Amino acid sequence: MCSCVRSSGALSPALLPRLLLPQTGLRLVGRGLRTSPRCVTVSGGGGGGDSQLPSLPSQARVVICGGGIVGTSVAYHLAKLGWTDIVLLEQGRLGAGTTRLCAGIVSMAKPISVECQMAKYSINLYQQLEEETGVKTGYVKTGSLCLAQNQDRFISLKRLASRLKVLGISCNIIKPKEVAKLHPLVNIHDLVGALHLPADAVVSSPDVNHALAVAAAGQGVQILERTSVQQVLVEKGNVTAVETDRGSIECEYFVNCAGQWAYELGQASEVKVSVPLHGCEHFYLLTKPLQEPLSPNTPVVIDMDGRIYAKPWQGGLLSGGLEKNPKPIFTEGRNQLEIQNMQEDWDHFEPILSALLRRMPSLESAEIHQLINCPESFTPDMRCLMGETPGVSGYYVLAGMNSSGLAFAGGAGKYLAEWMTYGYPSANVWPLDIKRFGNLQSSRTFLRHRVMEVMPLLYELKVPRWDFQTGRQLRTSPLYDRLDTQGARWMEKHGFERPKYFVPPGKDLLSLDQSKTFYKPDWFDIVGAEVKCCKEAVCVIDMSSFTKFELTSTGDQALELLQYLCSNELDVPVGHIVHTGMLNEKGGYENDCSVVRLSKNSFFIISPTDQQVHCWSWIKKHMPNDPHLHLEDVSWKYTALNLIGPRAMDVLAELSYVSMTPEHFPSMFCKEMSVGYANGIRVMSMTHTGEPGFMLYIPIEYALHVYNEVMSVGQKYGIRNAGYYALRSLRIEKFFAFWGQDLDAFTTPLECGREFRVKFDKDTNFLGREALLQQRQEGVFRRFVMLVLEDHDTELDLWPWWGEPVYRNAQLAGTTTSSAYSYTLERHVCLGYVSPPPGPEGLPTPITTDFINRGDYEVDIAGQHYPAKAKLYPFSSLFTQQKRRKEDMELSNLQGK
Repeated sequence: MCSCVRSSGALSPALLPRLLLPQTGLRLVGRGLRTSPRCVTVSGGGGGGDSQLPSLPSQARVVICGGGIVGTSVAYHLAKLGWTDIVLLEQGRLGAGTTRLCAGIVSMAKPISVECQMAKYSINLYQQLEEETGVKTGYVKTGSLCLAQNQDRFISLKRLASRLKVLGISCNIIKPKEVAKLHPLVNIHDLVGALHLPADAVVSSPDVNHALAVAAAGQGVQILERTSVQQVLVEKGNVTAVETDRGSIECEYFVNCAGQWAYELGQASEVKVSVPLHGCEHFYLLTKPLQEPLSPNTPVVIDMDGRIYAKPWQGGLLSGGLEKNPKPIFTEGRNQLEIQNMQEDWDHFEPILSALLRRMPSLESAEIHQLINCPESFTPDMRCLMGETPGVSGYYVLAGMNSSGLAFAGGAGKYLAEWMTYGYPSANVWPLDIKRFGNLQSSRTFLRHRVMEVMPLLYELKVPRWDFQTGRQLRTSPLYDRLDTQGARWMEKHGFERPKYFVPPGKDLLSLDQSKTFYKPDWFDIVGAEVKCCKEAVCVIDMSSFTKFELTSTGDQALELLQYLCSNELDVPVGHIVHTGMLNEKGGYENDCSVVRLSKNSFFIISPTDQQVHCWSWIKKHMPNDPHLHLEDVSWKYTALNLIGPRAMDVLAELSYVSMTPEHFPSMFCKEMSVGYANGIRVMSMTHTGEPGFMLYIPIEYALHVYNEVMSVGQKYGIRNAGYYALRSLRIEKFFAFWGQDLDAFTTPLECGREFRVKFDKDTNFLGREALLQQRQEGVFRRFVMLVLEDHDTELDLWPWWGEPVYRNAQLAGTTTSSAYSYTLERHVCLGYVSPPPGPEGLPTPITTDFINRGDYEVDIAGQHYPAKAKLYPFSSLFTQQKRRKEDMELSNLQGK
C-alpha cells in the first residue's frame, strides 16, 4: 500500500509547500487555493524593511500574544465587550502557525459539557462572521458521524448523546444502515451504530482567523505582525509591561495565546509562569478529487476505534488521525517565526492510512495530493488551559487546545474575555482553569512523556475511573511503599498517588488493573468489604494528598481575613473545627474547606487535593500586604491518616493513653497529642464521610511509626486499609457534597442545603453575603438532591457514574454530579441538581420542597431511564429500615430452617 502511495506524483517535494508558504500570498479559502488580498489592517516589523511601518505603541490596556485563531478570538470578544486600547502581537504572519494547517472540523462531540458549550458557540460564531465581516469563512454545515465498532464504544456514544441533549445540541443514535445513507464511502460491515450530530460543520481556519481579525480591527484592535514578545515585566505581582524585539509596551493585562510557544513564553517572563503543554506532530493527508467527487456537505466521519477522522475537501478527502505512538516535537524550546509543513513520514502514517482504507475501501483508487505534518499542542489531562495565572495578576493564558483549537477557539475566547471583564466567565470552566495545575506539572520530561499518552487517549475508549499511566509517582506519601506491598491500587490526583482500594491476597492483580467497564466493576466486592469494615470496625485511609495551609499573624489579621473570606463563623474557641465555604461575589463556592483554630492567631486550613493552587491563589488575591500576616503551604509537612469506624476511638485510646470518647473528645474538635512514641500529632474528631472516627495530621518524619503502631494495635479490632472508592461511597450515601464535582463557583450554599454553614449575623461582612441575602429573598432556582435508583439491577444494568440527565415527570430537570453504590442501602445513589421549568416569559421559577417531593424522577443512563426517589436530606431513616429488613429476613430464614 505505502509503495503505491509514495509513487504518487502529487507527493513530489516541489508540490509539498504549495498550501503552506506564506510568501506566495496564497491562502486556503473555503475549500480551494486562490490569491486573496489582505483585508485586515496589520502592521509588520522586525526586519521587514518597510519604512512605512507605524511605530510600536508605548502603552495599551491589554496586549495579546499570538495571531492565530485563539488570539484573534480573544481580541474580537474583548472588543465586543467594550474594551479599547487592545494590541495583538504576532511574531510572524497572522495565522501562520497551527491555525493555517488546521483540519477545519468543528464538532460538538466533546467529553465534558463546557467543551461542548464552547464548540456549540464556535459553530454559531463562524457562521455569522461571514455576515458580520463580509469575509468568507468556508462554513459548510456537514454534520458528523461518530462511529462505534463495539458495544462499549456504542455505550459511550449513547452516554454522550444524553449529555448533548441536555445542552440543547441536536443528535441522534443511528444504525449502521443509516450511516451508509448519509455517507457513500463508509464501510459499515463492522459497525454496531453511530452518533449523528447534524449541526456540526467544517470551515477554513485561516479564513475564520482572517474574519476575526477583520472584525477586531474594525473595532479598534491594533494588530502588529513581525513583532516578537521577549518577556512580560512584573512588578509587585502585577503585569506592568511587555518587552518585544521592537521596544516595550506598558499594559495592565497580558494574554498568552502563543500556542506551541506558550510554554517557552511563560518560562521567558520576568516572573516564570507555568503553562504545561507540549507539542506533537500531527499528520493528515489530502486526496485529489475522487472519480465521483464528494459533495461539500458530506458528513465528517470520526472513527475513534479506527483512530481516524475524515472530511470532504475539494471533491476529495482530508483524513488524519491520532496514532498510538505520537512523535513529540520542539523539546529544545526552539522557536520558529512561522510553522512550515514538517517532514513527511509515510511509515509513521501507515497505520492511519490502513485504518482509513478499511473504513473507506473505495479510496484504494484515489490519488493522494499530499501528506501534511503539522504541530499540535497537548496538555497533561487533555483539556485546554484557560484563565489568570496563579502567580501573576493580570497575566492570562488561553492555549493547549489538544487538536481541537478550531472547535474551542470561539467559545474559549468568549469565556476568557468575560473572565477578564467581569472577574468570572458565564460558565463553569474549572475543568479548564490553568490553576488546576501547578509548577509540579511543568517538567519538560513529565510533559513529553504525558503528551505521548494524551494524544492517543483522545480517541481511546475511556470508561469511568480510568487513570493516566505516565508521569506517575511524582508525589507520594511516606507510606507509599508500605501500602503498595499490601495490595494498594493507585489513582493520581494533582500529581499525588492515592489508594483506590486494596486487593486482598490471592486476588488476580493483573485482571483487576485491566478491568474496564461501564457495568459493575471487578472491584465491587473489595470496596464493599472496606465499607463494611468502616461501619463495623475500623479502617485506615491515607489522605495525605489533601491541601493543607497554615495562616498565622501577630495580631487579629488572620482571623479578620478568614472572617471576610469564609461564610461560616471563624471566631471560635481554640481547638474547634469549622466546615465552611470560601465564596465569590456571586455567593458561589471558590473553595470548600475545614478550618481549625490552632491558637488565637493561627489557623489550619484543609481543602481538596486539586485546590492546592486555586485555593492558594484565592487567599493570596485577598490578603492585605501585611508583613505580620503569613500564609504557608504545609501540604508536604503532614501525612494525613483517616481512621474511620466505631473502633477508631479504641485504637487511639490505647496508643495515647487518653480517653477518646465523645464526652472527652467532642465532635469537630482538634487536640495536639502523642500517638505511640510520636508527639505533636494533630488529632481531629471528623472523617469527611459522616462516619465516626478521627483524622490524624502527622509530621512527616513520624508517619511510618504512627501507621505501624495504628495497624499493630488495631489488629484486635479488625483494622484494615481502605481506599478512596470506599470513601466516595460513604460520603455520597451520607449526602456529602464535594468541591469540583458537586460544588463549583456557580453553586451557592442555599442551593446545596448548606445555609446552616452561613452565618449572616456574624460581626464581619463576608464575601458573597449580599448575593446570598438577595438569593434568600428571591428564592433558589435549583436544589441539590439525592436520588436513589429504585428499579436498577446492579449486576446487569449500566451503572450511573456522573453527568446523567435527571427527568421529573418526563421533563428534563437537571443532571447528576456524582454517584456511587451504597453498600448500606444496596442501591445506587446519585447526587445532583434539579430545577423547575421556566415560568412565564421564560423566567426561572423558584424551587420548593413540594416540587422536589411530589415529582416522579428518572435518571437517564445511556438513553435508558431508571426510576429514582429524590430526597433533600440523607436517607438516615432508610439505613435503619434497611438494617431492620435484613435482620427480619435473616430471622425468617433461621425459622424456616
